[in-house]
Amino acid sequence: MSAALQVTLRVWRQAGPDAPGRLVDYRAEDVSPDMSLLELLDVVNEGLTARGEDPIAFDSDCREGICGSCGIVVDGVAHGPKAATTTCQLFLRNFRDGATITLEPWRARAFPLVKDLVVDRSAFDRIIAAGGYVSVDTGSAPEANLIPVAKDVAERAMDAAACIGCGACVAACKNASAVLFVGAKVAHLALLPQGSPERERRVLAMVEHMDQEGFGACSNEGECEAVCPKEISVGHIQRLHREYARALLRRA
Repeated sequence: MSAALQVTLRVWRQAGPDAPGRLVDYRAEDVSPDMSLLELLDVVNEGLTARGEDPIAFDSDCREGICGSCGIVVDGVAHGPKAATTTCQLFLRNFRDGATITLEPWRARAFPLVKDLVVDRSAFDRIIAAGGYVSVDTGSAPEANLIPVAKDVAERAMDAAACIGCGACVAACKNASAVLFVGAKVAHLALLPQGSPERERRVLAMVEHMDQEGFGACSNEGECEAVCPKEISVGHIQRLHREYARALLRRA
């Protein structure tokens, strides 16, 4: 059985978007190294609630690394020090005994803070909505092989579709750019024949709405790929640029 750990959580506390914020320390003793960081927050919150204090607000849902809800900057890195890992799958065994772990929210103008570690990431939802629909025939399920798709194309589309929209790419980028997210969403449909009918309209609308939401421009430094829990490649950014240029030319 692994030895218990003692850690200090240094957590950003802010009652609301217009309230002042500060880092507050919470000592946690005799915690299991097999406990996830979010489970430790649960334990700390149980203690705060028992003492009549305001618990730490943070986002979570599936806690299996697939929903994209648990966005926290851990020790200055979006989702923490372990590569290809969401915050909910970051375990205390990745930290040394006696460590001080600093937790902060995503910081981007397009992700306004709600409370403590919670930010409003609905800008991503609005970008997706701006992309519109995909034309498909209604009725019974089509034959699986009705529209042949080459294996390498299907794999690239699936790699792009793996994006869970957590926002780590925005949090890591010094410009708070969302082009990796938008690139992945554009690429996985542009690669497939089912996404072809609205191909040009989709990319123009999504890029325009991304700019309206206040995300910054890409300066090709790769921090987004480095922190992405699903290892989305920056190659999708280049595809986004090509799709955008193609759409502009076809519209002209």
